[in-house]
Amino acid sequence: MLTSKLCNQDDFEKGWFREACRILREPFCYNRKVWEWCFIYQALLERGLLAPGRKGLGFGVGKEPLAALFASHGCRVAATDMETRAARAFGWAQSEEHSDALEDLNERGICEPGEFQKLVTFEHMDMNDISAEHDNKYDFTWSACAFEHLGSIEAGKRFVLNQMNCLKPGGVAVHTTEFNLSSNSDTLERNPSYVIFRQQDFDWMVKALRDAGCTVEIDYTIGTGEIESHVDLPPYKTDPHLRLKIARYTCTSIGLIITKGAETGRFDYQPDTTLYHKSFGGGIKDRLVAQGIKFKNSINRIPGLRLLAKKIYHFFIS
Repeated sequence: MLTSKLCNQDDFEKGWFREACRILREPFCYNRKVWEWCFIYQALLERGLLAPGRKGLGFGVGKEPLAALFASHGCRVAATDMETRAARAFGWAQSEEHSDALEDLNERGICEPGEFQKLVTFEHMDMNDISAEHDNKYDFTWSACAFEHLGSIEAGKRFVLNQMNCLKPGGVAVHTTEFNLSSNSDTLERNPSYVIFRQQDFDWMVKALRDAGCTVEIDYTIGTGEIESHVDLPPYKTDPHLRLKIARYTCTSIGLIITKGAETGRFDYQPDTTLYHKSFGGGIKDRLVAQGIKFKNSINRIPGLRLLAKKIYHFFIS
C-alpha cells in the first residue's frame, strides 16, 4: 500500500501508475503532475474509499480530471476552487488552470454525464478559510499541487492541519505539492503566488498530525534513475518533467497520505501568514519567480523564445 513519498522514476514502471493513466485517459509520460493525479487515485483506491456512497472534498481542483474519476466510482464529490476574481488576479484563469463551472471537471468524459451531474457539486472556496460547515462530512479529501499557492509555508501548514476537520473519523486526506531537494533550510518561504516546502516542514506537519491522533507514514527516499537526473528549466517541458528548477532550488513532487484518528479533535492552527517579506531581496525575487512560472505556458507557444526565456531567468534569479 502506498505511503507518503517523493515522486520517483520507479513509480512510472509500476502497474498502478500505468492503469491510472489509462483510466484518466492520460498518455503515458514521465511527468510529475501526472504522477500526482495517479498517486492520489491509487492511495484512495487501495484504501477502499472509491465506492458508491463515499463522499469526497477536493480543494483547488482547477480542471483536473479527478472529480470525474471519483464520481465514476459512485462517490459523491464536492469540488472547490478559488473565486473567479481572485483567480484572475493571480493569473490562474488566464492560464486555464482554474475552474469556474461544473462542466469544466468532466471534459474528458470519464464519468457518464448524467451520473456526473447527479454526484458532483462545485463551489468557490478559500483554502485559507475553510468553513466549519464542512466539518466531519467527508470520507476523503484531496488536492493536487494547490497548497503551495496559499502565500507562505505557514499558510500551507495551516491548510494541511485544518482541512482534517472536514474528514469523518477514519477518513483519509491525500495532498501533493513541491518538495525542495536542494535545501532543508533555505527556500521560497513567503510569496503571494508560490512557495516550496522542505523536509523540515513536512517533519513538523507529521509530528503535529501524529500528536493529534492521526496516522501518517512518510518516505523521503530520493530516486536515482536516469530520467530523474534531468532537471527541467523554465519554460518547462511536458516530458521528462520529474524534477524542475524553481529559482535556485531543484524540486520534485511529494504526496501526503493522512488518516484521521477516531479521537482526533478539531484543528485550529492559526500561524503568522504574512504573504511575503518586504525586503528587496526576498520580496522582489520571489515575485519575479512567481511571475516567471505563470508566464511559462505563454512562452512555450511562441517559437524562438524558449532560449531567450532561459537566459532572462538565469540573469535575474541565479
